[in-house]
Amino acid sequence: MKRFLEKAVKWLLTASGFVTSLVILLIIGFLFTEGAGLFREKVIEEGYVLAVHKDNPVKELTAAEIKAVFDEDITLWSELGGPDMEIVTFRLEDADEYFTEEELGAQYEYAAGKIDSLIAATPGMIAFIPESMVEEGAQLNLIEDNAISPAEVLGGSEWFPTATPAPLFGMWPLLAGTLWVSFFAILFALPFGISIAVYMAEVAPERVRNILKPVIELLNGIPSVVYGFFGLIIIVPLLQQVFGLPVGESGLAGSIVLAIMALPTIVTVAEDAMRNCPRALREASLALGASKWQTVSKVVIPSSMSGIASGVVLGIGRAIGETMAVLMVTGNAAVIPHSILEPLRTIPATIAAELGEAPAGGAHYQSLFLLGVILFFITFFINLCVEYISHRNKAKNS
Repeated sequence: MKRFLEKAVKWLLTASGFVTSLVILLIIGFLFTEGAGLFREKVIEEGYVLAVHKDNPVKELTAAEIKAVFDEDITLWSELGGPDMEIVTFRLEDADEYFTEEELGAQYEYAAGKIDSLIAATPGMIAFIPESMVEEGAQLNLIEDNAISPAEVLGGSEWFPTATPAPLFGMWPLLAGTLWVSFFAILFALPFGISIAVYMAEVAPERVRNILKPVIELLNGIPSVVYGFFGLIIIVPLLQQVFGLPVGESGLAGSIVLAIMALPTIVTVAEDAMRNCPRALREASLALGASKWQTVSKVVIPSSMSGIASGVVLGIGRAIGETMAVLMVTGNAAVIPHSILEPLRTIPATIAAELGEAPAGGAHYQSLFLLGVILFFITFFINLCVEYISHRNKAKNS
């Protein structure tokens, strides 16, 4: 009976491990499949076309150029490699400015022919119209609708997934905001976290340690939205007054909040690693005449580096993957930050804010999954770095 129970438990643990691994692989596969689908989508909004005069030599436009044209940032065709004439933009809702209701028809049944004639009579016009309104044999040219390219997505400087006629999925502002906030969060949290861990492991009396440790661990259980409220009410107004900012929501506010959130993880794991340092190493160092601080800096910390690195990577992971707290205090501006005092937006905050509004299966929806893929690679790279540091440190100590 005992052997049967042992085999049953072993089989159960093996099955649980297999199922868990399979589920993780399926999640990662689903994430990559959905994200890669963005590069099969077209630049121009689905179901619409961009029509120009038949003699217009411009055949292709990028999403950024299309937006600039319809925002009137580009006003001459010569800026796009075309003739030296002014660009006239047209959307379907502008039809009332050119035609009467009788000319268009009650159900817009005559609109296609009228728009065709309007474009033919206006050489500089570019029209954003439904594909169904392009009649066979119409005297106009259609701008080529290419698939969204990885260069436009990964190197693009503007995130505007709801823009028309062509949404913009430039992810560089979100990536830069995520790395910017996470870098400064760890820059703030790391020295404080290691210092507190050293104090608790090597300096604090047992009574003080028994009080501090549960309090610090309790901070891990506070919901992130509470940290966000704290940052919004305390940190944001303080930074606005100290630095004279027009708004206090900034990357610095997000970094401080994330540093506070990462501190308990770094302190707890690093302190446990230092406490587990073999007593023989400490005694050998002291026996050779080293002071207590020399022993801590030259023996305890190096021998505990693997555990300290694990605490750091867990803290970085929390900083990079945090959503609500960052969303509340960083200003949520999808622009490339040039200073830590400027508003910005991170990848997790973007996914949390926009996933519920993105139509399932559309380009916007797929772009958010691609952001998840990028976040996965960031954390994967961090884990690889920590593993490398840990293995190198173990090799030195062996």
